[in-house]
Amino acid sequence: MTDLEQIVSDAEAAVAATADAAELDRVRVQYLGKKGELTAQLKTLGKLAAEDRPKAGAEINAAKGKVQALIDARQQQLDADAIEAKLEAEAVDVTLPGRNAERGGLHPFTLSMRRIVRFFNSAGYEVVEGPEIEDDYHNFEALNLPAHHPARAMHDTFYFNPNLLLRTHTSPVQVRTMEQRKPPFRIICPGRVYRVDTPDPSHLPMFNQVEGLLIDRETNFAELKGTVVDFLRAFYENASLEVRFRPSYFPFTEPSAEIDVQCVLCLGDGCRTCGQSGWLEVGGAGMVHPKVLEYSGIDPEEFTGFAFGMGPDRMALIRYGVEDLRSFVENDLRFLRQFN
Repeated sequence: MTDLEQIVSDAEAAVAATADAAELDRVRVQYLGKKGELTAQLKTLGKLAAEDRPKAGAEINAAKGKVQALIDARQQQLDADAIEAKLEAEAVDVTLPGRNAERGGLHPFTLSMRRIVRFFNSAGYEVVEGPEIEDDYHNFEALNLPAHHPARAMHDTFYFNPNLLLRTHTSPVQVRTMEQRKPPFRIICPGRVYRVDTPDPSHLPMFNQVEGLLIDRETNFAELKGTVVDFLRAFYENASLEVRFRPSYFPFTEPSAEIDVQCVLCLGDGCRTCGQSGWLEVGGAGMVHPKVLEYSGIDPEEFTGFAFGMGPDRMALIRYGVEDLRSFVENDLRFLRQFN
């Protein structure tokens, strides 16, 4: 019994002195392994008298149980210490200044589109979108574009087959709206459009367009002019910006006009951007042609309307003083970061 008590005492000291799981396992093997000190005690039972063996065996097993309990308790403590050390090592000081995160920015085309939508939303216009793959009827015929019209030519339009094409303007969205709704209504139709163009400083084969449409019982060209002038002055943040309407021709409006603004770079004096004219073309507009209303099931004797279309991409070019549209699509971060 004296030897047994000494072994347990030594084991307790050894367990307490362990610094990690590996040392603890070595202590376990030393005392509880097949060749361990307590296991060796069991082998001495044969030297005892038969009547003393049960009691001695029970005491040895009790000693083994006590050592095992000491080892288990130490293992739990080591595990807890390891977790605490890991948490301390990974602790975050919330009082430290944050890391500098790089901020992205919206693309200039997106900025221009949002400015346009925001203005017309405030004027009561609803945003309506439509498919970019259109049929010939909605893209041309319903807009009073006859079969022989140049705009239908293969060299101007991306055709999939004789009836399907990539839309060349967002006007089909207006047609679909007129077919599906009863007037009065006012909408704008923003989106991507496609035309067969070789990229140059002022043209891209895919670009953005915003068209507006108002159908009511009493509309006139003066209301159209007021709407467009108010918008352009708000967009370019110039309350005295000069806007002019030049007579023009569009199959889907009558009368029709091209819309020019005073060059925002030279203020009308003439520069490279405006071709020394002092004016920049930004879109077209007109009163909706009676035939277009009839195609969509609207009585032109009861309702009239006006429509306008503008290019957010070119408007961005003018607003930011950029000379080449291609700069916006080349993904040069040095250029794009200027608009963050």
